[in-house]
Amino acid sequence: MGVHTHDDFDWTARLADLRRRDAIAAQAYRSTADRLVAMLEPGATVIDIGSGAGGMAAQLGLALRANGGGRLVLVDAVEELLDVATDHVHTALSGPGATVKVDTVLGDAASDELGTQVPAAELVWAAAVVHHLRDQQQGVNRLAGLLAPGGWLALAEGGLGTQCLPWDLGVGEPGLIDRLTAGAKAWFAQMRADIPGSVRLPVGWTRSLVDAGLTEVTSFSYLIDHPAPVSDDVRAAVVKWLAFMAEVGADRLAEDDRTALARLLDPADPVFVGARDDLFYLASGTVNLGRRGPGGPAAHSPASH
Repeated sequence: MGVHTHDDFDWTARLADLRRRDAIAAQAYRSTADRLVAMLEPGATVIDIGSGAGGMAAQLGLALRANGGGRLVLVDAVEELLDVATDHVHTALSGPGATVKVDTVLGDAASDELGTQVPAAELVWAAAVVHHLRDQQQGVNRLAGLLAPGGWLALAEGGLGTQCLPWDLGVGEPGLIDRLTAGAKAWFAQMRADIPGSVRLPVGWTRSLVDAGLTEVTSFSYLIDHPAPVSDDVRAAVVKWLAFMAEVGADRLAEDDRTALARLLDPADPVFVGARDDLFYLASGTVNLGRRGPGGPAAHSPASH
């Protein structure tokens, strides 16, 4: 049986897609993990909130090992994903090097109990998690409360999105992907509105970190760049990306656009996107950073581990 979360997504059904995305983004994840862990002392505790299939968690673990070791805590609300992520991390850390202790917590980023389930951390990483919560600012506040004094909260939210296909696909009117992207953004706004008790966040993520009581707030972005010709994994990811965009955005397209989209996703059609030799994968993500001062956000009640 699939497991659903606050956004009503069945994340276990998307496991293969999550793994593929992790593989495609591995290099960008590693450079991001290295950059973040380099700010920490050896032996630091890092928490990955919403660890998914474990792609970033594995890179955080490798970065900790290269930085003298430490502790990595994986947190997810979906037990099946937590098991997969844990296996991924243990496989990545199977080689020689400094010790990284790996713990797992079945926990919910929307729960006030989270602070009693995890230790205080020098780094809390949360990627594409907060925007699924009913009250996003409250979620940021809660994550900030997990920090040890001097610790960093890193929210991977925002960016320039994903580009994979030419503007003119040779079927339907040019600009289909732009219209589909607009439809997907409208779907996202509706998804947020449909979360029971949803609260809007009418500020940027850096402002949200400031409002959570954090200091030294800044941001940086990373790039995932796979130019044509792409590997089979990237090709499959492009097809799945288009299928997902169609799933959430096609209802807001005109009928001729929907017809073109159906042809593009049909493996038996000559215009099937998966058969193109000009596919590429270009995506960016933004990491928003803030630090807890000595007096910082609300006191953390560490779990006994």
